[in-house]
Amino acid sequence: MPAKSFLTPAQKEKLQNALKTSNSPLLTQRILILLLMNDGKTYAEISDFIGCSQRTVAKVCRHADPDNLETLKDNRKKGNYQKATEAYIQLLMETIETKPKEKGYEFSRWTAARLATYLAEQTGIELSGEQVRRILNRKKSVYLWANTA
Repeated sequence: MPAKSFLTPAQKEKLQNALKTSNSPLLTQRILILLLMNDGKTYAEISDFIGCSQRTVAKVCRHADPDNLETLKDNRKKGNYQKATEAYIQLLMETIETKPKEKGYEFSRWTAARLATYLAEQTGIELSGEQVRRILNRKKSVYLWANTA
């Protein structure tokens, strides 16, 4: 547990300004935890006052850096990284329009797994057949898997 008045006046002012302009309840909570800890409050007093667990208070006090407000923000909202680029999706859409035999394969129809393997060879981006199928569904592509001509 940090000592009372562990924040410098500049850090305290920075946190107070961020508290005034914060739109995020989670960021507000984390800033309040640091400010209350600076006032000498215990984990139990802070958790009772804010309405969170003592574990949350301890985690914020342990990991938060008053000089870097980014450590107080919720990093879960950054979104998922998408492996499939626009070029990959474009190649996928072009590939389903061609027959596998035209690409030198012995089989006569594409499956999602075969498309994933072919596109991994072409682009270096490895996706599962299920991920390729989801991309096709998202693009509203209706592909007739029974196309055996």
